[in-house]
Amino acid sequence: MTTHWLAVAVPTPAHSGLGEPLTYRAEAPLPPGSIVRVPLGAREVLGVVWGEAAAPEPALAAQVRPIAGSFDGLAPLGDDWRQLIAFTARYYQRALGEVALAALPPQLRTLSGTQMARRLKRQRDAALDAAAVAIENEALTADQARAVARIEQEAGPFLLFGTTGSGKTEVYMRAAARVLAAGPDAQVLVLVPEINLTPQLLARFAARFGAGLGDSAVVALHSGLTPAQRLAAWLAAHSGRARIVLGTRVAVLASLPGLRLIVVDEEHDPSYKQQEGARYSARDLALYRGKLSGAKVILGSATPSLESWHASTPSPDGPGRYQRLAMPRRVGTAEGADPLAGLPRVRRVDMSRQPKGTLIAPPLLAAIGERVARGEQTLLLLNRRGWAPVLHCADCGWKSECPHCSAYRVFHKIDRTLRCHHCGFTQRVPRACPDCGNLDIGTLGRGTEQLEERLGELLAEVCRPDGTPARIARIDADSTRGKGQLEASLAQVHAGAVDVLVGTQMIAKGHDFRRVTLVAAINPDAALFSSDFRAPERLFALLMQSAGRAGRDAAQSAASEMWVQTQHAQHPLFAALKAHDYPGFAAAQLAERAQAGLPPFTHLALLRADARSQDAAQGFLAAFAQLAQQRLAADPALADALAPISWYPAVPLPVQRVAGIERAQMLLESPARGALQRVLAAGQPLLHALRADPAHRAIVRWAIDVDPLAM
Repeated sequence: MTTHWLAVAVPTPAHSGLGEPLTYRAEAPLPPGSIVRVPLGAREVLGVVWGEAAAPEPALAAQVRPIAGSFDGLAPLGDDWRQLIAFTARYYQRALGEVALAALPPQLRTLSGTQMARRLKRQRDAALDAAAVAIENEALTADQARAVARIEQEAGPFLLFGTTGSGKTEVYMRAAARVLAAGPDAQVLVLVPEINLTPQLLARFAARFGAGLGDSAVVALHSGLTPAQRLAAWLAAHSGRARIVLGTRVAVLASLPGLRLIVVDEEHDPSYKQQEGARYSARDLALYRGKLSGAKVILGSATPSLESWHASTPSPDGPGRYQRLAMPRRVGTAEGADPLAGLPRVRRVDMSRQPKGTLIAPPLLAAIGERVARGEQTLLLLNRRGWAPVLHCADCGWKSECPHCSAYRVFHKIDRTLRCHHCGFTQRVPRACPDCGNLDIGTLGRGTEQLEERLGELLAEVCRPDGTPARIARIDADSTRGKGQLEASLAQVHAGAVDVLVGTQMIAKGHDFRRVTLVAAINPDAALFSSDFRAPERLFALLMQSAGRAGRDAAQSAASEMWVQTQHAQHPLFAALKAHDYPGFAAAQLAERAQAGLPPFTHLALLRADARSQDAAQGFLAAFAQLAQQRLAADPALADALAPISWYPAVPLPVQRVAGIERAQMLLESPARGALQRVLAAGQPLLHALRADPAHRAIVRWAIDVDPLAM
């Protein structure tokens, strides 16, 4: 019997150093991309055949273990998919098997070949013959028509810079319709930043394409699905039966053999960057995947990331790498009219002129009351949940610090608890100060719980058009923790059952609330003076996106407003917001970054270390920096790559202790992306060696974060 040697990518343990495919034997040949079950240590795990392996030495051949089984009837993963996974592992400095298996649905690991055969048969039986894809004949705005025409005629990638309410989703659907109509096997991938944005977009795509393609041809793929739902959606995408896949960042790694169009909606959103394991950017991988598969890529946003804006800006040397498609007018605004005509008017409230302790300025409160009386809705944005960020004692200075984290526990009045939002540690609120016994414990700062309760008091005399009291609701991570609670809360808002909605940034992204005419940001100042150089960009995007929730109904757009309560009313960021001037804001920010040598003008990587003490974490990073610079400088092949890299000292993270573990980081910076990649790859064996050294036994884990967003 002939023995076949296979190179199989398996999920090797973290920090094992086994990044390459392992060799297994099989009695029959298996094509690359086949999904198999193989033994690994004492476990049986899922693996992906990466190709043929070289025959081992005769003395070692008997030690090579056989594969345990494969899924007959399941088509192999394609060449494009394997190239994408290999690039992701290489660029983000992770093991190949770790990335490959993280991209597969978890339930695959528990299925036998017989169970898989049943699921495949069930999908085949449920498949419908697709009818022709209908191209909508409804009129587009002039901006939309130009964007659709350019997407059809040009190669891209495209940056669709459309103001909120300009109809970007319609452009996505028109582009998808043309791609799907051009080929019976064509597939479209639509990415959204968060799970809660998936249902409404899925409903719109299903309503548009369901009749022609069949209901099962439009599927969602994200981590919020049950294991069975996720497997079914993945199988539909892998087999080609799903023609449109909508999902969060994990969907960028799904198997889509007929991929012809990728849409990244709200491309600026930091949620596209994975913060654990393989810290990949789904937006950046979407661009790379488009190149691999020949698919067009559309990045859409009203407030593009500065990296994307810079990439779409022409230079003296030629056009930008992305083709920018501008849609400056909201739907309902006439061609040639002032683009600002359909956008909400921005008002700045100088809180330094209000009485100390004012939560909502009287003019804003009056404006909210007017909206309620007219049957319109208001959104109040306060990006801090709980009742108050800190509980404190004025007598002795005690504060509600978390014993396990370098952070304060937040006071939640609803269940009378102090809760750490980093490690989850929760305790009942003490009756008196734990240090001095003072019974008069106070609060510092405000959260959404407090804002909701205070609004109820302030609007007690305000009535709706039918004479009933104003109805106030709150949407944040606490109020929507239960299954289905978020969907139910959003449905109430859409139905008009809520007059004033209080919430965190969850309410600012992508929602099409037709009755909202007033949006207010209660306290956005903290990000103005953050040590994170990306904080102003994130704040401007959040406020612009929030403003975009107002006046989405063209009949009410002229009366819509965005109020900002701030202690710094003259800050340039708020001046740009008032003028709805994203290009001006972006130009100023990019000029600052160019002068400071920050992305997109340079490339960064963070090396993080978690340990039982801060000294141990920083010592590990410092030891690596010293060892790497010595070893790599002595290697002629790496000396030139090492030269342009700046190594910064190890420092604690902004929240340096979480769940009793101390965290430190070290920044590497280089104007050359390739040089940084070569040094990181060459440094991996050194990190594994240091981790195994008894001198660094206090190290819990380490990780490399390429192109970090959080610093």
